Amino acid sequence: MNHQRPANFQSVLIGLGSNLGNRAEALTCAWKLLSKIHGVVPRKISRFYETEPLVAEELPPKKMPPMYLNAAGLLETELEPFALLQTMLDIEQQLGRVRNERWGSRTIDLDLLLFGNCILRTEHLIVPHPQMTERRFVLEPAAEIAPDMQHPVVGKTILQLLKEL
Repeated sequence: MNHQRPANFQSVLIGLGSNLGNRAEALTCAWKLLSKIHGVVPRKISRFYETEPLVAEELPPKKMPPMYLNAAGLLETELEPFALLQTMLDIEQQLGRVRNERWGSRTIDLDLLLFGNCILRTEHLIVPHPQMTERRFVLEPAAEIAPDMQHPVVGKTILQLLKEL
C-alpha cells in the first residue's frame, strides 16, 4: 500500500482541547469528524494530557475553571488554511462550542498550529499559532507525534522548542 501523500497536500499540526463535559469524548469525536472531511487525512493523534487552565493564576479559587484535556493531531490536507480553519470552526460548533469569552471554558477547542511551512498573518488567522512556542500543553503532545516538524518562523523543531521551555 502506498502511504505517500499527493504533492498538493500539506502536513498540518493542530491542537485539540476541552474542559467541559466528557472531555475525552469531545477530543475523540472532533478527530473522527475531521476524518470525514473531503481533502483532510488525519494521520496521528497524541495521547490526552490533563492540564490546568491558563487563567488559573488570575482567578480566585472559587472561580477556577475545570481542568483541560489537551492533545495534538497531525493531518494532511489539500485545503487552503482558511478553508481548514472554517472546517475546524464548523466542527467546534457541531460539538456544542459557544464562544462567549476569550479563553473561557469550552466543550472543544481546535487550533491550527502549523500549516506546512506557511507563514500567514491576517485578522482572522495567524499561522504558525502565535503562542504555541510558549505553551507546554501544546508542545508536549505535539512533540509526541511530530518531534521533527519545524516551526517556520523560529526555525526549530517541536522537540527543540519543548526542551527550551
